[in-house]
Amino acid sequence: MIAAIDVAYNDNNATAACVVFERWPDAAPAFETTCEIANVAPYEPGQFYRRELPCILAVLNILEQRPDIIVIDGYVWLSDEQEPGLGGHLYAELEKRAAVIGVAKTRFSRAQAVAEICRGKSQTPLYITAAGLPLAEAASCIQNMHGGFRIPTLIRRADQLCRGTIHVQETPRKIAK
Repeated sequence: MIAAIDVAYNDNNATAACVVFERWPDAAPAFETTCEIANVAPYEPGQFYRRELPCILAVLNILEQRPDIIVIDGYVWLSDEQEPGLGGHLYAELEKRAAVIGVAKTRFSRAQAVAEICRGKSQTPLYITAAGLPLAEAASCIQNMHGGFRIPTLIRRADQLCRGTIHVQETPRKIAK
């Protein structure tokens, strides 16, 4: 099971969205949900995880089972594997029991373990970082996700759900166990 998670903020509140799917090329989610979080921590430069991590954990707690791989909007490592970003903090919080793939739209200058991929007809890369699986494998997984555009379909869906531009599916498919 794979989950794409994103968070949107409105003043001191946030909406976290989780889109669960079974295989990288899936075009539709097996399950999706959102979670409203009140009184989130303020943004602190260099400490973004303090704001976003509790929101990600809140939406993960809704799931009946923990995903094997979690895809986030952001970086897993800020420089090398000694300086965790949001994904590195999530990986540690989950006691390394789920792999984490970071998909970022902009290059973070100090990030070292980064794979760049271009999808669809876009010449603008996505920046991939990972914990719990090899970087090349993580990049291949994101490259093989559904959709002909730069941002894969189900990652875009998580973004749209947390922003409220689309609504959660009423009848999710069953997840194969």
